[in-house]
Amino acid sequence: MKGFTKTILEINLSKNSVKKTPLNEDIARKFLGGAGYACATLFPLLSKETDPLGPDNKLFFMTGPLTGTTATSSGRMVVCAKSPLTGIWGESNSGSDACIQLKKAGYDGILIHGKAKAPVYLEILDEQVAIKPADHLWGKGIYETTSHLKNLEKYKKPRVMAIGPAGENLVKFAIIGSEERAFGRTGMGAVMGSKNLKAIVIQGSGKIEITHPDEFKELTKTTNSEMMEIFTYEMMQELGTSGSLDMYSVSGELPIKYYRGSEFENTDEISGSTLAEKYLKKNHHCFACPIGCGRIVELGENGQKLPTIPFEGPEYETMAGFGSLMMNEDLEAIIKANYLCNDLGLDTISSSSMIALLMDLVERSKLKPSDIDGISLQFGNMDEVFDLLEKIALRQGIGNIIAEGSQQLIKDFAIDPEQVAAIQNSHVTYHDMRSTSPMAIAYGISPHYGGSHNSCDGYMVTTGLEIPDLGISLDGPYEDPKETAIVAGKLMEYRAFYSAAIFCVFANPPPKNLAKYIELALGEPFTMERIVTTGQRILTLKRLFNLKMGHTPQDEHIPKILLEPLPESGSEGQVPDVATLFSEFYSYMEWDKESGKPLDDKMKRLGLENYQV
Repeated sequence: MKGFTKTILEINLSKNSVKKTPLNEDIARKFLGGAGYACATLFPLLSKETDPLGPDNKLFFMTGPLTGTTATSSGRMVVCAKSPLTGIWGESNSGSDACIQLKKAGYDGILIHGKAKAPVYLEILDEQVAIKPADHLWGKGIYETTSHLKNLEKYKKPRVMAIGPAGENLVKFAIIGSEERAFGRTGMGAVMGSKNLKAIVIQGSGKIEITHPDEFKELTKTTNSEMMEIFTYEMMQELGTSGSLDMYSVSGELPIKYYRGSEFENTDEISGSTLAEKYLKKNHHCFACPIGCGRIVELGENGQKLPTIPFEGPEYETMAGFGSLMMNEDLEAIIKANYLCNDLGLDTISSSSMIALLMDLVERSKLKPSDIDGISLQFGNMDEVFDLLEKIALRQGIGNIIAEGSQQLIKDFAIDPEQVAAIQNSHVTYHDMRSTSPMAIAYGISPHYGGSHNSCDGYMVTTGLEIPDLGISLDGPYEDPKETAIVAGKLMEYRAFYSAAIFCVFANPPPKNLAKYIELALGEPFTMERIVTTGQRILTLKRLFNLKMGHTPQDEHIPKILLEPLPESGSEGQVPDVATLFSEFYSYMEWDKESGKPLDDKMKRLGLENYQV
C-alpha cells in the first residue's frame, strides 16, 4: 500500500508525550484515509457523554492516500472531532499546503489527545516532533501567529495551522486558519483551543512514494487537460467560486435579506467579476489543482484600514453572507469582514448568518438595541458588523451569546426557532433550497447538518453537474421528488468517498480517472464499484457515529423560514416537498424510518457489524 506513509503521529497534550503508531491497514483498505479513516478511528473512542470541549474529545488531522501527489485537486486534508456546535460528527476539509508538508515529514495524520496545562504549539520537523510553549502567541490573531512561526530562523519552508482569539475563547464555530485556506464550519478551532493548542508548524523533506509514478503522471496530464476545457472550470478559474453569484440571484438560489427577500438589485456590485476587475491580484491554487479558484486581493491605500499588501479575498459563501443576506452592496466591506473573520478565527458563514439573524430580529421588533449592547443593527448598514465580529471572538456582551450558536439566542430571547435558518445549531449555507430542492436533504440529513453543502452539493447538479457513470444527473429538481432523493443519496455517497480519497468537490473529472489514481498509487485494484461501496460504507459509518452521539430523525427538521415560498423570486414560489424527499432518501439509504438506523442487511453488506449503536 504505497501512497500512505503508514505512520500516525499521536500527541497527548495532557501527558506532554509524542508517539508514532502504525497506520491501521485494515481500516485504510475499508475506509481509505481522510474522514473515512478518522471516523473509523474515532468511533470507538467517543460517546454521547464526551464533552466536545473537554480533554476526552480527540482532534484528528488526516490526509488521504493521494495527498502530496499530482492527482487532480487532491492536495487536501480533513480535521475531525465531535463538533462543539452540533454535538455530532465534526468535519472540515481544506486545501491547506500543511497537508503536503505533513506527508513529506512522514505522517498520514496527527491524532491529538488531552489538554495542555498552558498554551502550546506543535512543531513537526521530519522525525523531530516537539511540544513547545505558546504563551507569547496566545491572544494573537491568526495572521500574526502565522507570520511569527514562519519567520523563525530554523525553518526554511514551513506551513502553519493556527487558531485566533475565537478558538482560544471556544467560540463554537471557530476555524483553524492555514495561510490562504481554512478549516471552517463545525468548530474545529474551538476543539483545538480547548486543548490549549495554539498552532501546528510543519516542515517535511521526504518523498511521497506511489507504485506507478510514470502512468500516474500521464493520467494527471490527461485529466487536467480535459477538465480545463470545460467552461465551468474556466469560469471558476477566472472569477472564483463567486462567479456564479449573478446566476444564483436570477434563479433564486442566492439568499436575500435573511431568506425573506426576493430581490437584491445590485448583485453585480458584489459579484465575482467585480472582485476580479477591481481587486484581484492573482489566483491561489491549492496543491495539484489546475483551477485556482482562490482569490488573492489587493486594495492598496483604502478606507477600511486593511493591509495594502495582497491577502486572501472572499469566496462565494462569504460574498453572499456579508452581501445579499445583509442587503449590503459594498464589496470592500465584505472584503474587510472576510479579513477580520480569517484573523480572529471565525467561520464566515456562521458569523454572517448570526449577524443577519440579529438584523432580521431587530427589524421585526423581536429584539431591541438594548438587548444587543445598544448596537443599532440594520440591513445594509455594515458600520456595526466589524465591531460585532470582535465581540463574538472575544465573547464580550452579546458576542458571548452569539458564540454559542443560534440555540442559545433562541433560548435567551425566546425566539421562534421556526424563524431561524439553522438545523440543530448549524446555520445552513447559501444555496436556497427553494431554488434547489436537493439541498433540503443536504441541510437536514447529511453528516454535519446545515454546514453540509460539500457533503451533498445538490445545487451543482441542479445547475448542470452530471456524473453519468454514477447515475448522478437531474432534469429538474422539482419534477420527481423520488428521483431527486435518489440522486442526492448517490451524490452524498460519492462525496463521502471524496472526503476520504481526498478530492476537492469543485473538481469533477470522470470517476474512472479517480479510481485509476488510487490504483496506480496504492498498487492494488480499485474499481468504480469500489468507489461506490467505499462511499456507502463511509457515509453509513458517519451516520452510525451521529446516532451514537444521540442523533434522531426528529433532529432533521427544516425550519419554516426556509420553506416559505417567495413568489416574486427566481424560485417562482417553489418549495421542496420535504416529507417525500426525506422518506425516499431513507428508502434509498436503507435506513429505518423510525430509528434512523441502517438496516441489518446493509450493515452486513458493508462489513460494519462491529460498529453498533
